[in-house]
Amino acid sequence: MLLFTQAVVGDSARADVDLMIPAEAGCPHDYQLTPQDMLKISSADVFVANGLGLEEFLGTPLRQARSDVKLINASEGFGQEMKFAAFEEAGNQAQEHQGDINPHMFASPKMAALIVRNIARQLGQIDPAGAQQYQRNADAAAARLEKLAGDLAAAVAEFPSPKIVTQHAVFDYLARDSGLEIVAVVEEAPGQEPSPANMIRLAGAIRRAGARALFVEPQYPDKVGRTLAADAGIAAATLDPVATGPAGAGFDYYEQTMRRNLQTLKQVLGGP
Repeated sequence: MLLFTQAVVGDSARADVDLMIPAEAGCPHDYQLTPQDMLKISSADVFVANGLGLEEFLGTPLRQARSDVKLINASEGFGQEMKFAAFEEAGNQAQEHQGDINPHMFASPKMAALIVRNIARQLGQIDPAGAQQYQRNADAAAARLEKLAGDLAAAVAEFPSPKIVTQHAVFDYLARDSGLEIVAVVEEAPGQEPSPANMIRLAGAIRRAGARALFVEPQYPDKVGRTLAADAGIAAATLDPVATGPAGAGFDYYEQTMRRNLQTLKQVLGGP
């Protein structure tokens, strides 16, 4: 949420935005708060979270660090928008999680536009004097993200086939919003590699589904994914959900990374 919050705050002197989780940590599914994290929280007035269960460390530890910290939930009010069931007809492994909530909304530019508007609205409620500036900044950032989402959807519409495999369920909203079709996922949970028997089963399922490519993520080892792609006889490439980034990166980094993803999709899926 750092990059989106930076976009909302912009050059305002009213807020100082800092990152709590190390930039290289990736999705904080199993993150454990450190004493240094607790110190950061204790000095913060506002904590911006993705929500939807992504930050499982929230709750008691957060309030222990600072009982009066204001919490901004970037997914507040999204409701049914976030259900895995949106992919029910796709026949992919995400069906195993139907009824759960997929927290990886940030990996879709269309959802990211909603996120920045949500952060701006809630931050404006906490700091009414800065509300108009936060809203202007969010509107500008959201317009760029919506343009990017449109470019992705237009490109996918030209592909001979939109069927892909992903390493885990981080790109489900990107797929839904752009027209890609995820026919399988390699790992039911990040870092949980499939057994040899499941590798054989997955390779067969991928071939039967007619997937064009398997996409791994730079945040996790790619050996299993690339091996599976070779076994299934399809291309393998890297897509970055921007769950990590270099220290000091700004909002432009998100847009630049997603445009690199767009070029990768064109290169891998755009041919006959």
